[in-house]
Amino acid sequence: MEQLLRAELRTATLRPFGSLGAGCISEGRAYDTDAGPVFVKVNRRTQARQMFEGELASLEALRSTGLVRAPRPIKVFDLPGGGAAFVMEYLKMRGLSSQAAKLGDQVADLHLYNQKLRDKWRKEEHTVGRRAEGGEPQYVTKFGFHTVTCCGFIPQVNEWQDDWATFFIRHRLQAQLDLIEKDYGDREACELWSQLQVTIPDLFCGLEIVPALLHGDLWSGNVAEDDSGPIIYDPASFYGHSEFELAIALMFGGFPRSFFTAYYQKMPKAPGFDKRLLVYHLFNYLNHWNHFGREYRSPTLSTMRKLLK
Repeated sequence: MEQLLRAELRTATLRPFGSLGAGCISEGRAYDTDAGPVFVKVNRRTQARQMFEGELASLEALRSTGLVRAPRPIKVFDLPGGGAAFVMEYLKMRGLSSQAAKLGDQVADLHLYNQKLRDKWRKEEHTVGRRAEGGEPQYVTKFGFHTVTCCGFIPQVNEWQDDWATFFIRHRLQAQLDLIEKDYGDREACELWSQLQVTIPDLFCGLEIVPALLHGDLWSGNVAEDDSGPIIYDPASFYGHSEFELAIALMFGGFPRSFFTAYYQKMPKAPGFDKRLLVYHLFNYLNHWNHFGREYRSPTLSTMRKLLK
C-alpha cells in the first residue's frame, strides 16, 4: 500500500502518523508527504471508486461556494485486488462545540447560495448591457447532481428532476424501499408504502422549494472544528430541499442547540415543517435499515404510520 501511495502521490516522504481510523464504511490513515500532510481513506468494496468519486465531487461543489470549510480532495485511485483509495487534505479536527453557532450560520448560507444566484440572475436578466456569462457560478434550476453519490455505501441516483417531490420519492424513498424489498421482502413495509407514496406530494403543496446545495449526510460524525472554525466532511451532496439536511442532524443528536438557533435565524421554519421532517426521517431510517439491519425496522414502520395519520 505504501509503495502504491508513493507512486500515486509522487512523494519520497510517506510517514504515517496518528492512529488508524475505522469508520462505519471505510478505514483512514494520515501521512506526512513531500507536499504536506494528507488523509487517505481505503475501502475494499467493488463500488468503492464510485463512492469516493461522488465524495470528491461533493467536496469540490461545497468548497466552490466559499461558504463552508471542507477538506481539499486530491485524488481517487484503484487498489490492486479490488477497492479504491481517496486522498484528501489532512485537517486536525476536534468535536464540534464552540463553533456550532458559526456552522449553523454557514450551513444556512450554503442553503441560500443557489437562491441568491437565482435572484442575481433574475436581476441581470432585466439589465440592459448586462455582462456576458463567464466563469461565474450559475443558478441551478433542477434537483439532483451531476454524478452518483453514496450515502454510506449505497449509491444514490441523482438524475436531474424539475420537481422536488418527484426526485425525493423516486431517487431517495423508492430506491431505499426497493432494497428493503430485495433483501428482506418485508410485506408490511411494502403495504404501508403503497398507501403513503401517493400522499407525499401533498406535503409540499404551496411551498416554493428552490434547489439548495446540500451536504447530504450532515450527522454529528461528519462535522468538526479546529481553531480556525467549523469543518464538514464525508458529504453525499446534491441539490435538494434545504429541510432534508436537518433531519439526520435532529435525529441522532450531537449538535449543540446553538447550531439550530443560528440556522433558523437565517432559514426560518416554513409552515408544515414538522410533518415534512417526518418524511425526511423516514429516508434516514430506511437508509439505516439497509446499512445496519432490522433494528431500524420498527422506527421505519412507526414513522410511516405517523405520516399516514
